[in-house]
Amino acid sequence: MLSPVITNSEERSRRRMMQRVNCRNSRNWRNVAVSCGSGKNGNEGIGASEGWNSGSFLSPSHNYAILKHRMEIAAKSEFYEEAARIRDSLKCFEDEVPVLRLRRLLKEAVADERFQDAAKYRDQLKEIAPHSLLKCSSDCTTLGIRVQVKSVYLEGRSESTAEEVYFFEYKIRITNNTNRPVQLLRRHWIITDANGKTENFWGIGVGGEQPAIFPKSSFEFSSTCPLNAQNGRMEGNFELIHVDRVGPRAFSVDVAPFSLSLLGDGDDGEII
Repeated sequence: MLSPVITNSEERSRRRMMQRVNCRNSRNWRNVAVSCGSGKNGNEGIGASEGWNSGSFLSPSHNYAILKHRMEIAAKSEFYEEAARIRDSLKCFEDEVPVLRLRRLLKEAVADERFQDAAKYRDQLKEIAPHSLLKCSSDCTTLGIRVQVKSVYLEGRSESTAEEVYFFEYKIRITNNTNRPVQLLRRHWIITDANGKTENFWGIGVGGEQPAIFPKSSFEFSSTCPLNAQNGRMEGNFELIHVDRVGPRAFSVDVAPFSLSLLGDGDDGEII
């Protein structure tokens, strides 16, 4: 596992998109193909000549993540017809990817108040994908300091990597709900991948600085974390001090656990 690195958020605009899904054999995910148009008009995308080799197949989970990313871009670009077609194509994967199938069954069981079935699906998810029940977001308040986190899979950056490395971006908002100004001095991350490997990382500040956060105000930053697995989890803490007096004692603020998942949460929640 590589250490998380600070990066600025990158916005990529795509003017036009195409997608093609062949689901003639729903039991063979290799019959599912995705193509995004790329031509002289500046459209960006993935095709046989741009990172998608028809002779080497991605996993069903990775295919699903790519399609979901395409749908989000189409929706943001207001190509709603394309977004709707991609949305319908995503349904082809629900019965092929066990985690997606169990998530859907769990959601339906809870909605129908079939709680015994819901418990069964939950236990199956815990067995095959322990991190899948953890949300890609968290919200925790310690001593009046609120820390909100949201993570997303970076499909484009992960595709450009020759090795099996998956990149995730996490955005964090730290809000000072106290009446005293504070300063963030250090960070500590505990990162566990789907293979059970856990590593600890310590660093000075966040985002390349040690920000002061005044009462009733917030500080936001984003960072990326590479994993050698399709999912994992992060948690940690920040070390802060009060800056309105001399020689203050440092105190710790928790960052509640959140998931790093190629499949995401399966909802359309906005990043903070």
